[in-house]
Amino acid sequence: MKKSDNTLVVRGYEMAERVTRFHAKSFFFASFMLFGMRRKAAFALYAYCRRLDDMVDVADGADRGAVPEDLGERLIRARRAVAELFVDSPELGDPRMPPPATRASGGDGPWDPAEFAALQDVIRRFRVPEQPMQDLISGMEMDLTKRRYESWAELDLYCYRVAGVVGLMMAPMLGCSAEWALGPAADLGRAMQLTNILRDVKEDLDRDRVYLPREELAAFGLTVDDLRAGVVDDRWRGFMRFQIDRARAYYARAAAGIPALTGFGCQRMVKLMGSIYGDILRVIEQNDYDVFKGRLSVPGKRKLALASTILVRPAAVLPAPPTPEVSVPLLPRGVTTGVRL
Repeated sequence: MKKSDNTLVVRGYEMAERVTRFHAKSFFFASFMLFGMRRKAAFALYAYCRRLDDMVDVADGADRGAVPEDLGERLIRARRAVAELFVDSPELGDPRMPPPATRASGGDGPWDPAEFAALQDVIRRFRVPEQPMQDLISGMEMDLTKRRYESWAELDLYCYRVAGVVGLMMAPMLGCSAEWALGPAADLGRAMQLTNILRDVKEDLDRDRVYLPREELAAFGLTVDDLRAGVVDDRWRGFMRFQIDRARAYYARAAAGIPALTGFGCQRMVKLMGSIYGDILRVIEQNDYDVFKGRLSVPGKRKLALASTILVRPAAVLPAPPTPEVSVPLLPRGVTTGVRL
């Protein structure tokens, strides 16, 4: 690597660390469990995801309900830029993508060239595959076209694409080489994304988005108008208990894969990240499921307590489930879902 290229990579890692520190305080806090290149790689992967998310969110926030005409094309160009990262390592490439003709510069995506250079360094060092990176862009594309979700199956696909794939991207960096553990890695992302959705109902409504499945709202007798009114009654409490049980099932499934992480500090990092996010569910319960007054969060003292417990008694936090298979709660068969939203 040329000295100028190395300087660009170093600057990219520094930029990625700043992006992570500013935008992802819980993730940045948990990253102190990692060391050396693994910690830098975590920042670079986060920055990759964050820049894509910002590109969609900024455009979405410009005019409520409007999507700029060029945003779809910008995501297509971002796909091509990502594909070019794998010119020198086709064995890691996404088989669904046509072979790229050039090497990556990042100029056609939302990334700074230095951040993109750091990302390329992560891919080379840790053998990160292309497919989950492309699937994340597919998740961004869903946000261009969908503002309502009919069923859990639709929302589950969205949760996988925008968050489950992050677990797949990070798995090699965390020392995971066991194929069986990739499912649990994606399940942690699903759990965290569902937790975000349950916490951010009001914030999403302000952007004219409802991620909660229409069928499941209707099964509990709820409508979007109830959400806009901030109704917290027995219907809403029942709905939220059901969704929290589902999220916790995904956290349990994720815990089953943690023993496959072999990098120093990696198991503790994932346990801390999962436990902090999982604790948001406890805070929601503590606040009687009222997520309409403002964003709920885990206090700093509680995060420190979780971190201390993980350092001293790691088995006590996010323990592996007693059985290998943990079922995800679904609506009972025969439930009437005829309420129109």
